[in-house]
Amino acid sequence: MTAKLQRQAKIKEIITGQKISSQEELLENLKSFGFDTTQATLSRDLHEIGIVRVPDENGFKYVFHQDENSQAIRQIIGMEIINVLHNESTVVVKTMPGRAQGVAIYFDRLKDSHIIGTVAGDDAIILIPDSHVHVDLVVQTIKSIMQ
Repeated sequence: MTAKLQRQAKIKEIITGQKISSQEELLENLKSFGFDTTQATLSRDLHEIGIVRVPDENGFKYVFHQDENSQAIRQIIGMEIINVLHNESTVVVKTMPGRAQGVAIYFDRLKDSHIIGTVAGDDAIILIPDSHVHVDLVVQTIKSIMQ
């Protein structure tokens, strides 16, 4: 097994075995098992594995994003979106602070969404539709998630 696969297996084990609320906390856990990695590598691993950060009763926690279209996750994503803006070719989604990356992952995994890519900051996401013809459809999809 490659080092990457070993590290990702350990991430899965840690996430399923305990509540992890931040990447810093997860990095420390990994280090205690001999995996010295960077935050950027960890972020890529989480994305590849399908692990997302969701709100819970005491803040946030990391969980497997097993069903991207499940109603519970859709409701959480909808609560994290503040506003949707667009022009003729691009859609911008404003989110709660710190939630843009998690929301962007959700959009990236939507099937038949007409979204070819996202770029996420801290509280804003740029969505690139597959065609300027589909901008309104993408906006409608996002607004339906917000409801």
